[in-house]
Amino acid sequence: MIEVSAPGKLYIAGEYAVVEPGHPAIIVAVDQFITVSLEQTKNVGSITSFQYGNLPILWRRHHDQLVLDKRENPFHYILAAITVTEKYAKELNKELSLFSLTIDSELDSSNGRKYGLGSSAAVTVATVKALCQFYELEDTDELVFKLAALAHLSVKSNGSCGDVAASVYGGWIAFTTFDREWVTAQQNERKSSIKELIDKDWPLLSITPLTPPRDLRLVIGWTGSPASTSDLVDEVTNQRSRDQNAYEQFLKESKQCVNLMVQGFQNNNIGLIQEQIRTNRELLIKMSKDTGVVIETPALTRLCTVAELYHGAAKSSGAGGGDCGIVLFNRKEGLLPLMTAWEEEGITNLPLHVYNNK
Repeated sequence: MIEVSAPGKLYIAGEYAVVEPGHPAIIVAVDQFITVSLEQTKNVGSITSFQYGNLPILWRRHHDQLVLDKRENPFHYILAAITVTEKYAKELNKELSLFSLTIDSELDSSNGRKYGLGSSAAVTVATVKALCQFYELEDTDELVFKLAALAHLSVKSNGSCGDVAASVYGGWIAFTTFDREWVTAQQNERKSSIKELIDKDWPLLSITPLTPPRDLRLVIGWTGSPASTSDLVDEVTNQRSRDQNAYEQFLKESKQCVNLMVQGFQNNNIGLIQEQIRTNRELLIKMSKDTGVVIETPALTRLCTVAELYHGAAKSSGAGGGDCGIVLFNRKEGLLPLMTAWEEEGITNLPLHVYNNK
């Protein structure tokens, strides 16, 4: 049996701007995982997820295509990962086979509520990695990222694939997304195979590991209110046309802010990192007002306000609208009073740590 895991993620800075090619974000992988187990079968394949009940969805092959017994299923990203990776495997003359796939996730709460840790990306990455092992494919980080990114594009994801990158590379990364139109054009031309597309340099894509200052400490608070990243990104995309100049200014200032934060990592400067966290929060609040899309909810505001009282630099994480907020501390600061104050405000501390897969 093959068993692989992929970590969840949290956005630290650069949200929303990162969906535009060439605009950076800082993202971190965290030590909660999705695990995919894969085992070869003979007559019928199956996909089982403990998060959607224990009954498997069965599938068969017809002319090398995966055919489900049920059309309605919650496994769109898993199926996309299988389709893309198997197309790549066939191009390398691998014979396709039947298998059972089992998914177990730590990225949700015990009652199934999402924390906003990037479960769609993690399950895609874990599925790609499992299939690479199954079909004895080379599974470099770049290959896994590009296969998982193509899977996300195939289900019409409107995200940047930064969460995919964090799940593949682990640790802290600086990320800029690729030119999606270029990738789509390459696919639509039907001249290049998946292998040829993966072997090409993707314009504007950049994934750079960052080494955090030794005393930098990441603290995560959960508001208890799940949010839909794709819906919020759609809302901002629809509303930004009301003031295109304001949106362009947001992109410019976000890029400057994140680049300064990267310098803080490179120069071991916690103060600069914290300063830019606060700047990024203000940029997101202003963009929220400009677009009318609620990013920092009242619960996230309470999370940030309390954290600032205890000398942390705080902001929403990801698309906002609920889910998590992040706080960056100098490790020398005491944290127990913050935990108590958060609890009084209905904020749950998630005891997560940065995950480095190397």
